[in-house]
Amino acid sequence: QVQLVESGGGSVQAGGSLRLSCTPSGDTASNDYMAWFRQAPGKEREGVACIRMGGISTYYADSVKGRFTISQDYAKNAVYLEMNSLKPEDTAMYYCAASAAPWWSFPVGRWAQGDVYNSWGQGTQVTVSS
Repeated sequence: QVQLVESGGGSVQAGGSLRLSCTPSGDTASNDYMAWFRQAPGKEREGVACIRMGGISTYYADSVKGRFTISQDYAKNAVYLEMNSLKPEDTAMYYCAASAAPWWSFPVGRWAQGDVYNSWGQGTQVTVSS
């Protein structure tokens, strides 16, 4: 089981930037895919970005393409979400997630579905004011 700890959330004005970090601990050897999700009050959880560890592939929701970048620190096995040109609609709790599935069995076409991930962090709040 992997424990995930997010950090880096905060309050910014529209147009600003934030960088979220996700630091895993425990059995991280098999986490070939990791992702960021978000959930705003009264809305469904949304897949934001996903990365195949090693930086081989990245995937983004249309709503954040060109503004957000997911990356990793291979040595630390940490995952980051660089968020630029933030908008009020980006306000949400952001969660890090990890899949225990081997890379060859990960359902890439469903990367934005929460049920393909086994481990979740507690979340970090991002608030963007207009």
